[in-house]
Amino acid sequence: MLSKVFDIKDHVIATLGSHCSLQVLKGAKDEGLATLLICEKKRASLYKRFNFIDELYFIDTFDDLLNNDIQNELIDKKILLIPHGTLISNLKFDELEKINIPIFGNKWILRWEADRVLKQKLMSESNFNIPSQINRKNEIKNLCIVKLHGAAGGKGYFLAWNEQSFDDGCKKLIDQKVIKSEKELYIQEYVLGVPIFLQFFYSPLKDEVELLGIDRRYESDIDGIGRIPSHIQIKLNLEPSYNVIGNFPLVLRESLLQEVFSMAENFAEKTKELVAPGIPGPFCLEGVYDKNGKFVIFEFSARIVAGTNLFINGSPYSDLLYNEPMSMGRRISREIKEAIKLNRLDDVIT
Repeated sequence: MLSKVFDIKDHVIATLGSHCSLQVLKGAKDEGLATLLICEKKRASLYKRFNFIDELYFIDTFDDLLNNDIQNELIDKKILLIPHGTLISNLKFDELEKINIPIFGNKWILRWEADRVLKQKLMSESNFNIPSQINRKNEIKNLCIVKLHGAAGGKGYFLAWNEQSFDDGCKKLIDQKVIKSEKELYIQEYVLGVPIFLQFFYSPLKDEVELLGIDRRYESDIDGIGRIPSHIQIKLNLEPSYNVIGNFPLVLRESLLQEVFSMAENFAEKTKELVAPGIPGPFCLEGVYDKNGKFVIFEFSARIVAGTNLFINGSPYSDLLYNEPMSMGRRISREIKEAIKLNRLDDVIT
């Protein structure tokens, strides 16, 4: 943990060139902070277009972050690393936790996001309504969704309704070299309803949860199948996939918001107990509203999610809190600035 007194000018906001990096660095620049993008060389032509990126730091692959010399170079540049889904999907638990670069938020909780058993424990202890977990494939009796561990963006998900359908889906993933064995899969009850992604920011400086946006995902090709008449679907024997292509915004009925805030506040408090220091910064509760308006939570993300890219100029919910455009990326930098001013950087950095 950090302990010395810092000035705002002592820091550069940095992230990996992927996922939501443009939003994060645009938000940092809007807050008057210096920015650095850790960029794979193959993506240079994309990121050179944006003048709010002060420096491009080139690497061959994101795995190069494990190189001690590269870490030391980045530390010398005084960066604060903003984690997102690409960091989690590219590095293993122990690798990420050993990185010496100061990381915004709680890097220890990212293990809980990626590990399905820990994730289930945290959601259960937060008193969420959660789908049933199916421990063995021979226990599948009803429609289930089978998922990979970690931040896969829906890649490799498939539906199963009995042991045979599970084996068929598993074999396809092995043949495609997505997984090596069925031990890498997690089976969860399928909940019918409207998928909703609730975007929050917890400020330890104010001890307050903010709702900054809500979105839905557009997934290929499950969302495209609906454009094909049912009688043709049956003939083609289509097997849907859930790879996330993009996101679109959504506003909830106002009567549902009380529960939305209660769930997020319960979650923030429980993380302090189970994985200190809790969840400073952005997180997302992901679930389904059923026909009775009941929210069933099937996932959480313990960092900024790509759906926040919808709201670079703010959302209907951030507008209720701020009299200026407030993206999640900008909110992160605002918190860092305030923590530095209060000499409380330790409260938002691990």
